[in-house]
Amino acid sequence: MRLYLFTGCRRSEILNLMWKDVDLERGILFLPDSKTGKKPVILSPQTHAILSSRTRIGKYVIAGAEAGTKDEKPRSDLDRPWKAVTERAGLTKLRLHDLRRTYASIGAGGGQGLPIIGKLLGHKNVTTTQRYAHLDTDPMRRVTNFIGNHIDRAMGGANGEAAAD
Repeated sequence: MRLYLFTGCRRSEILNLMWKDVDLERGILFLPDSKTGKKPVILSPQTHAILSSRTRIGKYVIAGAEAGTKDEKPRSDLDRPWKAVTERAGLTKLRLHDLRRTYASIGAGGGQGLPIIGKLLGHKNVTTTQRYAHLDTDPMRRVTNFIGNHIDRAMGGANGEAAAD
């Protein structure tokens, strides 16, 4: 789940991730078949640490029950662990896919451009990224305060406080 959160990848991209597609030296995952085709995923230091610390059992990063056997398959889902995490956190209405949206929203809220966020997520169209990147009120409040203070100073207000009407 931490890989999901720190990469913004889709569930299937994480579950089907193979060690042969992980380049820790260059800090990139090379996904051969994402929803939108081939996709490189740039690793954050946190993601690099997660992958570096994993024990390699078999060919999949998220090993299934048959790991290391000739019938090896990736883990089929994350439903049980996700349910345990959300119940413990008291967030029972949160979906696993919401982590992908959170990744986009944090980038947008931090002032990162939608085209770059979209490229990181593997979106072909910026309008898709716009639907993902919901802004929390904190970044919007910072921007509206900045704009209001700037206008107020231009109108002669002192220290960002509103001038009298």
